[in-house]
Amino acid sequence: MLHWSLRKARQLVVGVVGVTVVLIGIIMIFTPGPAIVVIPLGLGILATEFVWARDLLHKVRTYIETKTRKNTKTEEKQ
Repeated sequence: MLHWSLRKARQLVVGVVGVTVVLIGIIMIFTPGPAIVVIPLGLGILATEFVWARDLLHKVRTYIETKTRKNTKTEEKQ
């Protein structure tokens, strides 16, 4: 019983901290700030406890890598 309670407490803390960081990153999209760094950081925090966040972080990472490669190829052609 104690193990279950500690696990749920950890998930709750990680969830609150991760969601807070992601929300701050979303706010930074509209205000000056490094949103492109903060949002994946929040997803990384959430991914330590939640599988759905791990999957979403993987999708975001591959999207950014694809866009970066596409921009690099475009710059090389010019």
